[in-house]
Amino acid sequence: MSDFKIQVDELDEKAKSFRFLASESWWGAREEGSDGQATEVVSGFAFQLDVARKADDIILSGDLEAEVILECSRCARRYSHALRDPFSLALEPAKGREPTDLEGVQGLAENGVWLGEDLEAGWFRGPKIGLDDFFGEVIALAMPLQPLCSESCPGICSHCGADLAKTQCDCVDERLESPFAVLAMLKGVTEEK
Repeated sequence: MSDFKIQVDELDEKAKSFRFLASESWWGAREEGSDGQATEVVSGFAFQLDVARKADDIILSGDLEAEVILECSRCARRYSHALRDPFSLALEPAKGREPTDLEGVQGLAENGVWLGEDLEAGWFRGPKIGLDDFFGEVIALAMPLQPLCSESCPGICSHCGADLAKTQCDCVDERLESPFAVLAMLKGVTEEK
C-alpha cells in the first residue's frame, strides 16, 4: 500500500490540488500477478489532480504523466514511450449501498472507495479515500494495446524475420485479395482431384 490517500473532511467546494508520485516498485508490485512482461518504468508515475466537494459528492480530475519502456508490436524493438492521460472520477456517498462483487466490497472496506465499471464514477465511505486501485486502473488504461515505436514502423518480415526498418528482404508477399480467396483456392484444389 501507499500514501495515495485523501482526507474527506479536508475537502470543500474550492478545489484542492494534490501531486502523487508512484515509483517503479509500486507498479512492479501491482503487475506481479499479471501474465505479461513487466513494464520498465523510466520516470515513475506522476498524478496531478484537483479534488473538490460538490454537495455530498467528491469530484476528482487530473492527469497522469510517466515514461515507460515498451516493446513495439511490429518490430519487437524496445522504445521509450511517454504516457500522458487525463482522468476524472465522481464519487458519491455509499450510504447503505454495498457492491455486488467481492472486489468492490473489499475495495470499499480497505480503501473507502468503490469504482464503477467505467472508472468515471463510484462510491466512497469513511474519512479517507485510498487511490491506489484507481491509479493502477488509470495507468493500465493509458498503456497502448499495440505499442508502436513509430506509426510508420514496417515491422518484421513474416517469412524470414528480417527487420524491415533496417533491410529489405526478397520474400514474396502472399497477400490474398479477399477473405474468400482461400476458399476459392481450396475449391480449385478439390476440383483437380
